[in-house]
Amino acid sequence: MAQPSKKNHIVEVALCLFYKHGFNATGIEKIRAEAAISKKTLYNHFASKDDLILAVLRLRDVQFRRNFTRAVEHFGKTPAKRLEAVFDALEEWFNGKDFYGCMFINASGEFSDPCSPIHSISAEHKRRMYDYVMKLAKEAGAKNPQKLSQQLNLLMEGAIVQAHVSGYKLAARRAKEMAKLFINDALG
Repeated sequence: MAQPSKKNHIVEVALCLFYKHGFNATGIEKIRAEAAISKKTLYNHFASKDDLILAVLRLRDVQFRRNFTRAVEHFGKTPAKRLEAVFDALEEWFNGKDFYGCMFINASGEFSDPCSPIHSISAEHKRRMYDYVMKLAKEAGAKNPQKLSQQLNLLMEGAIVQAHVSGYKLAARRAKEMAKLFINDALG
């Protein structure tokens, strides 16, 4: 197996640290020490901490959506069941050993200025998730896929926050119960 490039290694180390401890609470020195690199090497690859954060968020977006899609397809074998399986995928994530909430919710909280590139990339991730759920709704034959995606995404986001902030690991299961009402209505 090939070793990741130095740049990729830095991003992977930073992703773990930022996810667990937060963006502002994780200093460059901690990242440098964990990645076992010099300050010069770090700054040869990233002009600033914000540039590193953006690289981390790009990687997390790709990884998260790939893993989430796989989980949804594993749990839901038909288009309609995939809409429900969104919540099974969330439950699996919430009960994983390294659940620290949504990195994009956390990032947008720490970088709340809507003009911030970090906030923007977080919003883009949420748009991609919305589009994914809308695609599932279309495939399932929803009367109004946009509305159903809005409803399910609201339940998803609420479940993520509940699971993270209050440790309520059944949040996805409860959200799924509510989602079934919206799904049944949308599918007629």
